[in-house]
Amino acid sequence: MKLVLAIVQDEDVTDVVEELTDANYRVTKLATTGGFLRSGNTTLLIGVEEEMVDEVISIIKEECQQRNAVVSAPSSSGGTSSPFLAIPVEIEVGGANIFVVDVDKFVRV
Repeated sequence: MKLVLAIVQDEDVTDVVEELTDANYRVTKLATTGGFLRSGNTTLLIGVEEEMVDEVISIIKEECQQRNAVVSAPSSSGGTSSPFLAIPVEIEVGGANIFVVDVDKFVRV
């Protein structure tokens, strides 16, 4: 058995969970926060047999598209009274970070 951990941006998570549950996968959602953008995301936990891992990853990949977003990044202001100014920066967001780990034991009670 494998545990698929998928870190998904909040904007994509509803579609991902819907598609996974429609395909009869059980999904646990954990609300998490990303360290880089400090924005909301969701970590999904999906326990599956080894032969199902590629299908789960395929569903996640299909629903999590990368896109551009403008965020405010702090920058030194140099000569103003405030030490930091927010400067808009365009970055690529979306997609998913997926980890697949072995499960030594699974028990449902």
